[in-house]
Amino acid sequence: MKDKINKLYNLKVLNKNIVNCKKCKRLIDFIKKISQTKKKDFKNDIYWGKPVPGFGDTDAKLMIVGLAPAAHGGTRTGRVFTGDKSGDFLFNCLYKVGISNISTSTHNKDGLKLNSTYITNILKCVPPEDKPLNKELNNCSNYFDNEIKNLKKLKVIVSLGKIAFDNCVKFYKKNFLIKQKFIFKHGIKYILPDGKILIACYHPSPRNVNTKVIDTKKMIGLLRVAKKESKA
Repeated sequence: MKDKINKLYNLKVLNKNIVNCKKCKRLIDFIKKISQTKKKDFKNDIYWGKPVPGFGDTDAKLMIVGLAPAAHGGTRTGRVFTGDKSGDFLFNCLYKVGISNISTSTHNKDGLKLNSTYITNILKCVPPEDKPLNKELNNCSNYFDNEIKNLKKLKVIVSLGKIAFDNCVKFYKKNFLIKQKFIFKHGIKYILPDGKILIACYHPSPRNVNTKVIDTKKMIGLLRVAKKESKA
């Protein structure tokens, strides 16, 4: 119990630091612009307008990691993969495999809970045109490092998209001597130096879903594998 309290405290402090972060002026300025101009569909909403921390079970054995919050999703709602079409697709699939308690994710007070899973992004702020600069990724890498270190029971990491995959690999190369080559391919599994399993997954973006690069069957199949591996 004491260990769980300490982990929760550390993640709370980490997430507070993420929310208050102003390391990258370009990103902070972009968030401010989005939050003021808004999208027509959400013109009456009060945008979160800050960096977006991860969320989920502090005893998570599975981590799902994307690139960055959506401009009118996480940046508006304050929770990753919440309030956008990518999130609608993802949480519907998570619900079907028993990872989330509800099939939708509309705002950060909607009662959604994750079972032994933590969801986060490599970059905590939305970048213009979804194209982060290397220095922004580097500035944010410490937060991702600490998320992994705080999740003591973590066994499996599912990376949504190639950039998330590449940055997971970058984290491990920074902390371990690795000669193995990592190639992004949907469903491929790699055993990492600390015994964790990295699984590559196509990002559930509207473009990928509409073009059938990823569909519900593919996503559910991958999530079932990830869930099984995390319980092994």
